[in-house]
This record gives sequence, C-alpha cells and structure tokens, in this order.
Amino acid sequence: NLTGADLSGANLSGASLNGANLTGANLAGANLFSTDLREAFLVNAQLYGVSLSNAYIQGTIGIPDYAGTPEDFYAWGVVEAKRGNYKTAIEYYDKTLTMKPDFAPAFLARGMARFRLGEEIAATQDGTIAIELFKEQGNIPGYQASQSLVKGIEIAQNSATSKGGSNLGNTLASVGSILLRFLSPF
Repeated sequence: NLTGADLSGANLSGASLNGANLTGANLAGANLFSTDLREAFLVNAQLYGVSLSNAYIQGTIGIPDYAGTPEDFYAWGVVEAKRGNYKTAIEYYDKTLTMKPDFAPAFLARGMARFRLGEEIAATQDGTIAIELFKEQGNIPGYQASQSLVKGIEIAQNSATSKGGSNLGNTLASVGSILLRFLSPF
C-alpha cells in the first residue's frame, strides 16, 4: 500500500508495483521505464513528467489523460481488447478521442470493441465515423477495414433477423482477421 507516497524523481525502472495502491501518490518525474504497474491503482496520483509508454499498465486503474499521448491510450486500448477487456479498451479509446477527435483508428477499434459487446448501433456509428475520417485522410486500408466492420455488423443483424438468432461468431471471424492486422498498436 503506497497510498500518498512521495516517489517523485525516484528511479523505479524495472520495479514491480503490480497491484499496488498508488492512490494519491506523487510519482512526478519518476523513471517508470519497464515498471510493472499492472492492476495498480493510480487514482489521483501525480504523474507529471512521467512516461508510461514503456511501462506495463494492463489493468491499471486511474491513469490521468495527461499521462499519455493519444497514441499511448490507443495502444493500451488495443492491448486490453486483445485480452478481451472490451470495456477497459473502450475507456482508453474514449481518452484517445477526447485528446484527438479525428483519430480514425480509435473509432474503428472502439467500434470493434462495441460490436464484441453486442452494442451494434454504437459500433455502426463508430464504424461510419471511421469510414469518413479514413476517407478524408486518404487511408485506404483503414477505409476498407471500417467498411468491413460496418458490413459485418449488417450481416450479423440480417442473419439474426432472418434466422431468429445472431451469427455474431461467424461475422467476427470474417471481419476480425482484417481488423486485427489493422489494429496493431504503433
């Protein structure tokens, strides 16, 4: 329990703080290179001047927006989605989009996560926004992947309507291979 601890400027490189309660801790200027922060609590922790891009943060709760770039939050979202933690992934994608509203890959990834949670309307909306953004940005692979997501959702909805059940698994398998290649973090 490191609640309120003053770790400012500390060299925590390679340290294991897995599951640590760092609520309200001062980590300003600390070296967190390869630090294991998995499942740690960072609510109200001070992380100014800290880079989390090379720390292990899967399952970490309370990372403030200023502690990462849009690309960091996107990459963390992709990692969580690959682990099946779609709600956490969506939270990271939301942070990405708060910081960078035209970040098309985050719309596509959030749409895929929402689709996996059965939120087909929201997934379609995200996919449609991604289509438009990728088109504006001239990103053909992103445009095509977004179209595949939206079409896959339509197929799942039509299949559920015509057969009385969802064909979500088959749709995810067909759309998933394209999207997984595209959604790799930077």
